[in-house]
Amino acid sequence: MDRFAVIGLGRFGMGLAVNLAQKGAEVIAIDANRELVEQARDQVTLAVCLDATDPDALRTQGLDKVDVAIVGIGQDFEANALATATLKTIGVPRVFSRAGSQIQGQILSRIGADGFIFPEAESADNWANRLTLPHLMHKIELGDSHSLVEVKAPPPFVRKNLLELNLRKKFHVNLVAIKRQVTVSSGAGSQGTRQQIITVPAPDAPIQPDDILILVGSDENIARLPTE
Repeated sequence: MDRFAVIGLGRFGMGLAVNLAQKGAEVIAIDANRELVEQARDQVTLAVCLDATDPDALRTQGLDKVDVAIVGIGQDFEANALATATLKTIGVPRVFSRAGSQIQGQILSRIGADGFIFPEAESADNWANRLTLPHLMHKIELGDSHSLVEVKAPPPFVRKNLLELNLRKKFHVNLVAIKRQVTVSSGAGSQGTRQQIITVPAPDAPIQPDDILILVGSDENIARLPTE
């Protein structure tokens, strides 16, 4: 699983850091407020009080070695933008930054952010799922820690059929349907594509590279599905 850094431990940042840690991820939590850092200390891998715009301080704490950083600073957009640029400068591969508006999102994209977050519209739990399960496209919670999810077919599943995959026995999840792009004739010799929903997949039919699998299972078992 990826290593994460969460910068800014307000309500969204704290919730995200704790959610990621509970899902088994290694999480470094950063804030300039020592009280917030102390609140996070026992719930994440490492919690540090420092200036997230200082590249040397970030390197000292291993931020240049994380796979993903999330900048959740909400009250100071300048600090948010500077932290975003600094994280990209020290080599963090993926940086997602908090934006209060579409204009702020555009600014963050121009200085290197790989994506932006609107905490008012998106929950920390949803982002934790998105970050720890990058292959997950949609999720509907069914209760009792079970969900219905849509995932792009993992590479190890491609070209294998359902009998070979044996999803129920090997992964403890159930396949509900498959969404597949199929080629159709659109008249005058031209072709297009449309989405086909296969509700009763043939057990000996192979999974295609762009298939989207609709699965039901516990959140724990869904998280164990291969991603590479």
